[in-house]
Amino acid sequence: MDGRQKGGFRPVHLLLIVPFVGCLWVPFYNRALPALAGIPFFYWYQILWVALTALILFIVYVAEGRE
Repeated sequence: MDGRQKGGFRPVHLLLIVPFVGCLWVPFYNRALPALAGIPFFYWYQILWVALTALILFIVYVAEGRE
């Protein structure tokens, strides 16, 4: 063994809560304006979270590899 503990909580895991809050807080983005290139806010906000969630997962993955 290399001495690293498997499992357990690490502070970087708190980043995984961010996409849930951003996507599940519907009253925040339940509107049409501002539109972006003709796409209502309701849709492009959710599409933006797809990319942000992938970025957050990558950050957590890299941080897990270093610890």
